[in-house]
Amino acid sequence: MITLDLITREDLENFKKELFEKLGKLKFEDQIEGQKKWLKSADVRKMLCISPGTLQTLRINGVLRFSKVGNMLYYKTEDITKVLEENLSKTY
Repeated sequence: MITLDLITREDLENFKKELFEKLGKLKFEDQIEGQKKWLKSADVRKMLCISPGTLQTLRINGVLRFSKVGNMLYYKTEDITKVLEENLSKTY
């Protein structure tokens, strides 16, 4: 016997509310030493002084990991720091 569960408009509204609450916590509560744990693409581009195309290349080549939620891309601060340290010039 097949049972069907119907999703109501109220169910979707509750889901949306819960999702935005969780995203808000991601944005404001996940802090490491005064820095955000997750950064948006614009923040990463500004931090590294790179273009959107360069950031895309870093993603495609697997240099910089990311997480996608909806249409937004997020990057871990620790991953950005790691990439910078790995590419630190040996000459001063």
